[in-house]
Amino acid sequence: MTPKRKRRLLLVLLIVAGVSGAATLMMKALNENINLFYSPTQVAAGEAPRGHTFRLGGLVAEGSLKREANEGLTVNFEITDSAESITVAYTGILPDLFREGQGIVALGKLDNNGLFVADEVLAKHDENYMPPEVAEALEAGHKKGIEEMKAKEAAQVQGATQ
Repeated sequence: MTPKRKRRLLLVLLIVAGVSGAATLMMKALNENINLFYSPTQVAAGEAPRGHTFRLGGLVAEGSLKREANEGLTVNFEITDSAESITVAYTGILPDLFREGQGIVALGKLDNNGLFVADEVLAKHDENYMPPEVAEALEAGHKKGIEEMKAKEAAQVQGATQ
């Protein structure tokens, strides 16, 4: 092999190594910064990652909003999709539109006890709008709840006939 050919081969190998390194770093950065959306049913089923930031959306369950007495800014509430509910802890000022029965999206992490610790809470901006992910999650949760109710009724009817 001539010295000119060796230099050309070395240059090509360095370029390939550089592009591979840059692609690896870019993919790692994207993976760390992606915020996936999960419904309460998916979180309860264990599909959501523990220790990784994600979005949780649904409706604030009626009667679930509780403020901690010692810290005025810490609130606990439940997000539901009609099938499952997940308890959320948030420290900070809630949006003006936040209330029970309201559609929200919370950004945070799931701790080891199954409590979702939110860093940010977003409420829908008017009565007609709901984020598409929340609407889909609520519809799926509602369908699951109806299917479970029908299965229970069928089991009761079958038990009564025997």
